[in-house]
Amino acid sequence: MQFNTRLLAENSTACPANATVCNGTSCVLQEENLNATLSTVLSTVLTIMLALVMFSMGCNVELKKFWCHIKRPWGIFVGFLCQFGIMPLTGFLLALAFNVLPIQAVVVLIMGCCPGGTASNIIAYWVDGDMDLSISMTTCSTLLAMGMMPLCLFIYSKMWTSASAIVLPYQSIGISLVALVVPVSLGIYVNHKWPRKAKIILKVGSIVGAILIVLIAVVGGILYKGSWIISPKLWIIGTIFPAAGYSLGFFLARLAGLSWNRCRTVSLETGMQNTQLCSTIVQLSFTPAQLELMFTFPLIYSIFQLLFALLILGGYRIYRRHRVKTKTDIEKTEQKEDSKPASSHAKVNGGFVRNEEK
Repeated sequence: MQFNTRLLAENSTACPANATVCNGTSCVLQEENLNATLSTVLSTVLTIMLALVMFSMGCNVELKKFWCHIKRPWGIFVGFLCQFGIMPLTGFLLALAFNVLPIQAVVVLIMGCCPGGTASNIIAYWVDGDMDLSISMTTCSTLLAMGMMPLCLFIYSKMWTSASAIVLPYQSIGISLVALVVPVSLGIYVNHKWPRKAKIILKVGSIVGAILIVLIAVVGGILYKGSWIISPKLWIIGTIFPAAGYSLGFFLARLAGLSWNRCRTVSLETGMQNTQLCSTIVQLSFTPAQLELMFTFPLIYSIFQLLFALLILGGYRIYRRHRVKTKTDIEKTEQKEDSKPASSHAKVNGGFVRNEEK
């Protein structure tokens, strides 16, 4: 359902403060407090579970390698260019290309300006990525988001709105940073002190993390099922945007000379955004009537970023299995050739055999 934002602004005074859709004196009220309570409870549980999963991911990080990335941050710098260079620009171009409403263009920009999400660390583990680089990139992008998000929004949002109209929840960014750094640090400590136990924790945490990613997407779809009726253009942008992030991040990393496993890592860190942060910014910055035009976009992006990540994971697993099988066949062939008693040249030359074949 399409709404004229000017009409919404004019009619907003005729409706109660808690109305979500206003059209003259006709209003649709928000859902009951039960849904809000359920959302709060589930959000708390998922946050705790995510912290435990990040603890397990930290169990795969080696302190020396992690510190090397901090001292020589070439991989982190490439990831920074992808995160705050490619993604905001891609969001800006998509909003222009599809000629969406100004309020919808702004939410696309906000998504592009968000830092990387913690789900990328879990997927990076499953595709044999560089976990040290993955953790350091997520940490640095979340920290740098406090300065880079206002800058990127100031540059790209002028066409549609004033950057000052967008409220950035620095407290939420800080909480995300703490929720990432603390459990990961504990995981690194456990890996340093008890490496065998760390491997067990890592295996359990990686499986729980994969389940958690799917669970978050399902829960989000259930809680916000009433907001699925939005512009088809946002569905298309939500499909293209993460795919573009994954692809461009991989090619830029390869162009920068990074190894294949680091290219996969940078690709995931680029395409997987912190969609929860985007939802928080949107709720703080816009009126309930405006939210109806684009509130579901972060969830749409989240679904498709997960879908493409699973496709990447499946493709990599097939490639890995094929490569191992091919490598094994080559090794068997070489062993058979090495086990031959004498070459055909020896028979022709009257039994002469080279010293290395004796």
